[in-house]
Amino acid sequence: MTDVAIVILAGGRATRFPGKLEAQIEGMPLLARVYANLRDSGPVVIAAAATFSPELDAKLDCPIVVDRWPQRGPLGGLLSACGEIGARRMFVVAGDAPRVNRNVLESLIERYADGDEAVIPIHDGRREPLAALYDRTAVLREGFDVLHEGNASMHALLDRLRVREVPLSADYFSNINTAADLVQGATTR
Repeated sequence: MTDVAIVILAGGRATRFPGKLEAQIEGMPLLARVYANLRDSGPVVIAAAATFSPELDAKLDCPIVVDRWPQRGPLGGLLSACGEIGARRMFVVAGDAPRVNRNVLESLIERYADGDEAVIPIHDGRREPLAALYDRTAVLREGFDVLHEGNASMHALLDRLRVREVPLSADYFSNINTAADLVQGATTR
């Protein structure tokens, strides 16, 4: 997997659960759990609005890129991270998705074919753009236009890319948006 870098997006405002990335799940901060799930899969870069507490920073042995386009959602963070990545492909994952792991990445890599610009998990009729494999050049080619248009969403980016969809279990894709989600995510496997 040497041509794949991991980008963990951790720059959201978390208005429903402030401080969620530092909340404990399975004995560690949520963001550290996501990092631990993927750190052995390739070089990791975290895109964030700022640095984290010293305790969390100590658990993250990777570059943290400050989002150059704050308040522009995951796409702004992803484009910020692109400048720090030399790999051809990026596995992009939300910092609040504690069940996304190497199995998801390997499933997407297995299905990747020449010409794909994004390989996206689907479940229950939904795409998961924040647990997906992207071609870095394609993201740079289309991402800036999408970012500066009215709908700067990851779904809008996908509309401009050649996408392969890969069915995967919904069990991987719960994310933590509230304190109740944290309790459920910590107790359900």
